[in-house]
Amino acid sequence: MTASTGAPAPALVDLGPLAQLRAGRLGRRLPQLVVGLVLYGVSLALMVRGAIGLAPWDVLHSGLIRHVPITLGQAVVLMSFVVLLLWIPLREQPGIGTIANALLVGFSADATLALLDAPDVLAARVALMVGGVVLCGLASGLYIGAQLGRGPRDGLMTGLARRTGLSIRLVRTALEVVVVLVGLTLGGVLGLGTVVYALAIGPLTQVFLPLFLVPIKVDNGVDTTAPVGGGSS
Repeated sequence: MTASTGAPAPALVDLGPLAQLRAGRLGRRLPQLVVGLVLYGVSLALMVRGAIGLAPWDVLHSGLIRHVPITLGQAVVLMSFVVLLLWIPLREQPGIGTIANALLVGFSADATLALLDAPDVLAARVALMVGGVVLCGLASGLYIGAQLGRGPRDGLMTGLARRTGLSIRLVRTALEVVVVLVGLTLGGVLGLGTVVYALAIGPLTQVFLPLFLVPIKVDNGVDTTAPVGGGSS
């Protein structure tokens, strides 16, 4: 219960695509989703220009573009759809936000990289890295709070956790270790920023998500509240 009004706090729920549309407040939820995903792509680009290490999945993306003639944003989009194929045996349900995530984050990252030059001064690079991590936490709170479906990588994590019976934390850690190792093998960028991201993104998302979590209508009998968290796309 909230201290000020006595009303129940909004819950993060797990709904199928049609139920997401029927849940109401689309006039807020859809724009919030788009803004969150665009800012997520911006945050990725900030860390790239900081050049002090990338988020775990972006270590993989940065390694991939060393061998395939595509941009970083295109690598994000490509890997998003590859990961979505892994949803099929896990029987995960994609939502509007899942497809939007797969497309918008990569496009936003490329647009930001085209506009933003890499600074030479170390202090500026550190500021870009820290700003990118904080902005990623904010963006995660926005897009997850819109309650329109998990991103491809989050869905892979939750699907594996459900099918294996392992904890979300363990599955996420294992996934990120694997993608970092593969990314390093391909020549991806690992550094201090990777460690800062890994330590900070969970707490930052926990701070921002309650601020942007949109209360929605859920059909009677549905009780699918999910733990507040996130940080991967």
